[in-house]
Amino acid sequence: MSSLGALIILLAILMAIVGGETGIRSFFSVMINTILLILVAMLISWGLSIPVITLIFVPLKLVTIIFLGTHDYTVAKNSFYASLIVLLAVSVLIVGIQHLAQAAGLGVEAGEILLGHSQMPGISYEEISVTVAVFSALGAVAEAAVSISSGLLELKKAKPEIKEHELLKSGWAIGYDVLGTAMNTIVYGMFGSFLSLFLWYYRLHYTFGEVINDKLFVNEALIIMYSLMGVLLTIPLASFLLAKGMSRSKSEAKNGNETNRTKEL
Repeated sequence: MSSLGALIILLAILMAIVGGETGIRSFFSVMINTILLILVAMLISWGLSIPVITLIFVPLKLVTIIFLGTHDYTVAKNSFYASLIVLLAVSVLIVGIQHLAQAAGLGVEAGEILLGHSQMPGISYEEISVTVAVFSALGAVAEAAVSISSGLLELKKAKPEIKEHELLKSGWAIGYDVLGTAMNTIVYGMFGSFLSLFLWYYRLHYTFGEVINDKLFVNEALIIMYSLMGVLLTIPLASFLLAKGMSRSKSEAKNGNETNRTKEL
């Protein structure tokens, strides 16, 4: 057995022990999303429309991440709607910025053979860069939406009499903490994975101007910005949708009780 296979089995066992049923579902969510990513790469390599693939697979990935990774339907539904709306808004921004940045394709670090693939006919690296950016921001947005929704729902269960504006205020308070951890996770994740590239820059005496204009660096920096903007938009939207949904459910329940009392009289 390979070390990767052993680690996957260990991960599954630990998730089952710690998370129970939700942990097992989360593990299968990771596996399904991995298969979806491989399928996306295969469909793109076969020449299918990249925008169509993105539009189809973004909701699919959100469904597997959110609905399989949470135990409460209200949290999952609220998180899905908030994430989907935010991703649609961020996608418009991504398309415009990626076109202006002109950073699609492979950089000189990839070597002459791979660098030539950036110019191959029939492959739009600009569209691929948009898809990569959307999928990269998707995880951070979904995580923030679930964190906000689950926190507010637990607060609502603990204090059923809490008012809508108080719930929104609590959502912002939770959001500040989520934003802080999300920023550190995204930024240091990028620095950790790109440490070897930074060593390349240093040993080859890249100037600051060459670094900030390098394709690989620009693409990663832009993905960080998209993810952070997605999290920033998710916090108020997820709080608003859950607060409104809870208020609507309470109002409908109250009206239903009044109707039943009227019928009894």
